[in-house]
Amino acid sequence: MNHDSSRRWQLLALVGVIAFLIWLLAPVLMPFAVAAMLAYLGDPLADRLENLGLKRMWAATIVFVVLLLAVGGVLLLLIPLIARQVENLIDNLPHYGEWARNVAWPWLRDRLHLAPDTFDSDRLLEAVKAHIGSIGSVTATVLGRVSRSGIGIVMWLTNLVLIPVVSFYLLRDWDRLVATIDRMLPRSVQPTIAHLARESDKILGAFVRGQLLVMLALGVFYGAGLGVVGLGVGPLIGMVAGLLSFVPYLGFIIGFVAAIVAALVQYGDWAHVLAVCGVFAVGQLLEGYVLVPKLVGDKIGLHPVAVIFAVLAGGYLFGFLGVLLALPAASVIMVLLRYLLERYRQSELYNEAGPDDPVIAEVDVAVHRDGEVDVQAEVEAAPPPGSRDAP
Repeated sequence: MNHDSSRRWQLLALVGVIAFLIWLLAPVLMPFAVAAMLAYLGDPLADRLENLGLKRMWAATIVFVVLLLAVGGVLLLLIPLIARQVENLIDNLPHYGEWARNVAWPWLRDRLHLAPDTFDSDRLLEAVKAHIGSIGSVTATVLGRVSRSGIGIVMWLTNLVLIPVVSFYLLRDWDRLVATIDRMLPRSVQPTIAHLARESDKILGAFVRGQLLVMLALGVFYGAGLGVVGLGVGPLIGMVAGLLSFVPYLGFIIGFVAAIVAALVQYGDWAHVLAVCGVFAVGQLLEGYVLVPKLVGDKIGLHPVAVIFAVLAGGYLFGFLGVLLALPAASVIMVLLRYLLERYRQSELYNEAGPDDPVIAEVDVAVHRDGEVDVQAEVEAAPPPGSRDAP
């Protein structure tokens, strides 16, 4: 094994060890990942303030206070609104049940030619009542364990404290950490890794900052539009649709179906259903032709299927942390795959010409008068390899 192959295997082993440690420590990495994302979002602004003459400590402090006030303001604005919307939804649950019993189930039975008792609401309610006791016992057991140990509550409180603290220190030392990592890289691969890091930074900047703005804009638009239509739970549906818009078409589908059901239950006419369709049609046009091209651009280049797979795979492997980092990680992986593809196209394996096949060559030149190739005749007419007539 030569020196280059040995070095590649060493780098591959190092990457494997890092990936294994991330998988092993995933339960405790969530606050650090959120803090790193906040620091990454605030680093460009801190760099601009530093270029204006401020010391890094003061620049990081100003950006940290701005981020803290922004997050706190959003929470103070959204929590009461979400609470009111949830209360409204709970109050309207009997109306949704009545609409399902009197409208939705009969319509499905007629269209699908099902038995009359297929969607028997009374039977479903009896089944739920029969299992209320077991559900209550399971809930009591779970709550008892949580209350006895208290670890879950302590962990959540710890994360809430850790996220701002870690965000500040990462924001303050971001450039120093990047420079330290750059100095630790092997000199033979430093230019390549630095180039890939710059490309990844462009894509992550386009995704993280742009996609967050797209989600916020769509949530506000859908919530305001459905509120204008008159839906009681319209703002809640709009916020959910906006938050889920990072997965292609997921936020649109869930928000559209929920809004249609809400319009049918609340009004029961087609005018409000058409108004809901208009809101989501304008939202899709706004997302596809204005928000995404202006805020995100075409730098990410992830296929919708790749996005869905990345979110599901990240959630399966690392839980909520995996869902949080799925798309940024997929964007970086796309940069690496493009680089490997370019290396492959420049390699001898791709560019080396193969030997000429005499059978294929004769088939290529044997053309009938009508322009079609008689492959079978040419193969049968070709002399066997090793014969005197063979070329």
